[in-house]
This record gives sequence, structure tokens and C-alpha cells, in this order.
Amino acid sequence: MRNLNRFLGLFLLLGLVIPTFAQEKRPSATPNATPRPQVSKIPQPGARPQFRPAVLGAGSDSLINRIDTNDLLKKGQKDGAVMFAALVSPNGDISSAWTYRPMPGTEALQQELQKRLASAKFTPPIYQYQPVGVLLFGTAIFSAISKPHIQIFLNQDPSELKAASDFIAPQPVIGGDSKFEGLTPPEGGTPVPLTAVVDLRLKVNREGGLEGIEVVGEEPPLLGFAEAAMANFRDAKFIPAFRNGDPDDASVTQPICYKPIE
Repeated sequence: MRNLNRFLGLFLLLGLVIPTFAQEKRPSATPNATPRPQVSKIPQPGARPQFRPAVLGAGSDSLINRIDTNDLLKKGQKDGAVMFAALVSPNGDISSAWTYRPMPGTEALQQELQKRLASAKFTPPIYQYQPVGVLLFGTAIFSAISKPHIQIFLNQDPSELKAASDFIAPQPVIGGDSKFEGLTPPEGGTPVPLTAVVDLRLKVNREGGLEGIEVVGEEPPLLGFAEAAMANFRDAKFIPAFRNGDPDDASVTQPICYKPIE
């Protein structure tokens, strides 16, 4: 917790936000050791609950077990954190993933995270008893002090981290009755390809309905990304936030990253 609080302070200093719910991997003599369960009350694959968020899962395909912590140490990676987003398909595979808002000096962590996301697998998401695709948000935090380890968080709201909550942020649904179809940049594009981040304040009820949406930040401004984000999300349905393993109402600030296609 001491290291985590220090990370929170660094992120707030840089004007960034970090999520709250995490699995942790530490160097071990036993490769791919099974991590502790993420949320004990979330049913395992095979069950058909009304809602189930995409989560890290366990085993060799889990993102937490694919990241090579020892290689990061060899490359000289120091303390740092990187945000990421991933489109997760109904079977838990990742169709696309990207990183953003890195802390300074995290090039090795960014490269490792991007590499491992390409082949990782998440627990298949469920919305209204049916498998769906979702857009998942998270952050990887690496600590090289004392006992080097990496943590994967599935939330990007600093207030939840400060409270040390057992919390997974709402995940926008692709499919079902949701009109969310992914991230579409402004019509007409931009003069040059660029990365933009829009901070949306989302209020989502425990049934996955969007009750409020507001732009609270935009980088860079005045290029149409705020309007694009509002259009992308205003008719979305969500797998609701999960708190202590149960669906819950939530208001979160979510950074939405638009990256040019490479």
C-alpha cells in the first residue's frame, strides 16, 4: 500500500488518473503462478449471470502472467505506470489494444504491455445473460523497489484507488441493445495524425444504463474530439460497475484515448 500511495501521488502530480482494482504479479521461481482471484463473487466462465465484466482471469493466457517482469528489470525499467484500452470480443480475445498517458521513462513497460496485450485473453464479458464485446480500460503499474512487481488495474478513477476499493469500472458494450460501436474520431479528421484524450464523467446505474455524461477534459482542445466522444458514448449500454463483486451504481471519470491507425 505504501508504494501504491506513492504512485497515486505521482499521478496526481502529473495530472493523470489511476484505476483501483488490480491483480499483482511478483517474480517467482514458478512461472505463470496462478494469481489470487480478482473478485470472489463474480461467476466463472460457463455460468450465465445477468452481468459479468471482462476481467484478467488466471492461467498462462492472462495478461498478468504474460508480462515478463524480469526482462523489464534487465531493460532498466524503473517505477512507472501506463494506461491501456482493449477491445475484448465475446469469447475474451482482444481484437485491438493501445497504450496512452505513460509516466516518463516507461518506454520498456509500454512495449512489454503492448506486446502481451496482443495475445492475452480475458474472462468473456456478459451483458443481459449474453456474451458481448466490450471496451475495457486499465493501467499497468510497475514497481522496481524492494520486491519488483507489476499490478494490473481495471479502473482509472483516482478516488477509487485512494479508497482502496474493490471496484471494476463500467465497460461499454458492443452488441445487444447498445449503440456503442467503438471509438470514431471527428468527422473530417485532423490536419495531421495525432493522439487525443477526452476525459468523460460517466454516471452508470447498476442495470448498465447511462444516466449522465459530461466532458471534463480534452487534450488537445478544439479539434472535435470532445464532440466525437459524446457522440460515441451517449447511446451506449454498459456492463455496470462491480463493487465488492456485485453490480453497483457508479460515477467515474474515464479517459478516452483516440489514436491514429498505424
